Amino acid sequence: MSKYTDFEGLRAQAVTLRREGLSRRQIRDRLHVHNNDILNRLLEGETPPEWTKRPNAKDDLRARARELRLQGMTYDQIQVELGCSKSSISLWVRDLPAPQRRPPSEQARLAGRKRWEHELAVRDIERQETKQTARAEIGSMTARELFLVGVGLYWAEGGKDKPYDRREKVQFVNSDPGMVTTFLAWLRLLEVDPDLLCFSVMIHESADVGSAERYWADHIGIEIDQLFKTTLKRHNPKTTRKNTGEGYRGCLVIRVRQSAELYRRIEGWWCGIVGAAPEADHWNRT
Repeated sequence: MSKYTDFEGLRAQAVTLRREGLSRRQIRDRLHVHNNDILNRLLEGETPPEWTKRPNAKDDLRARARELRLQGMTYDQIQVELGCSKSSISLWVRDLPAPQRRPPSEQARLAGRKRWEHELAVRDIERQETKQTARAEIGSMTARELFLVGVGLYWAEGGKDKPYDRREKVQFVNSDPGMVTTFLAWLRLLEVDPDLLCFSVMIHESADVGSAERYWADHIGIEIDQLFKTTLKRHNPKTTRKNTGEGYRGCLVIRVRQSAELYRRIEGWWCGIVGAAPEADHWNRT
């Protein structure tokens, strides 16, 4: 350590060389300082020359890590946010002040939230696995199975005749693309003339009407100008709607012209299902 006794004099030389544009290695070799800790102290506070700053793929990550550290994040939190190692984070932010320790109650709350987020992720995986298993159980459908599904689907979601309001016509309104696809497949099974089908969109006036019209036209395979006039639902400022955002596309309305006879048959089919259901052989499933 004898050669470092005149530390201030050595530092002055190191600072002068740094400001002349020399790199750490050049200063080390010029002053014969091969101890990194001593060299760090000699150059403390001095900005490296631009030519020594090489482009690095992690520069953006480093800058982001420093920003998050200044916001008070711990190494673990920065690691979760950026997906990089804690050793790298430590190198990037070690000159920054450590965040203040949170009160025990807040730490417990954050830990609880982290455990709950993990639990939600596990539940989501289980949920998706259950759905995939159930989907595989369906397999292919026979024409009779599609026929029965379609009758039930229409009677649950389609327009119905009332004694006080005669509406013997087939009309189906739904926001679920899968329901629409199934209903149209059922109409094809019944050999309904495609020329008798009329399509239109029903949507809130504050939504993106044009985008919804394009979506539904693409979904059912027609040109957008084949859609009938869109029905706009008035927005009630006293209510809070949750069906908003990019995923909201309103409903597709499907009407079958000259369909009074078809409607009567649908109602009859449904009554037949209701009558037969209690006596169904639940064990004879193939």
